[in-house]
Amino acid sequence: VQFVESGGGLVQPGGSLRLSCATSGFTFNLYTMNWHRQAPGKERELVAGISSAGAVTNYADSVKGRFTVSRNSAKKTVYLQMNNLKAEDTAVYYCARQRWDGRYDTWGQGTQVTVSS
Repeated sequence: VQFVESGGGLVQPGGSLRLSCATSGFTFNLYTMNWHRQAPGKERELVAGISSAGAVTNYADSVKGRFTVSRNSAKKTVYLQMNNLKAEDTAVYYCARQRWDGRYDTWGQGTQVTVSS
């Protein structure tokens, strides 16, 4: 099982980024996928999730209306579109696979997002 994240970088406040998490080695369509983030000195937090079929999404209150999670089954990839970025969105972003019992059993290596002027 492998996750490869990309799309992070440095962006000014109010800007946008699109993160990608390309997966391989498992049946992508069977799993809920999530994005988490961890800022320096803070605990890792759940940012967004998308159900196996893509019909259900959920977001942390801090990103609702600004971030959109999606997935492409043919490419086995999950995305996080981030708009109107704020300094407090600065963190390392990770994608994760969620098991049937709610636990996260596989993580990507993370991609750094820095929002600064």
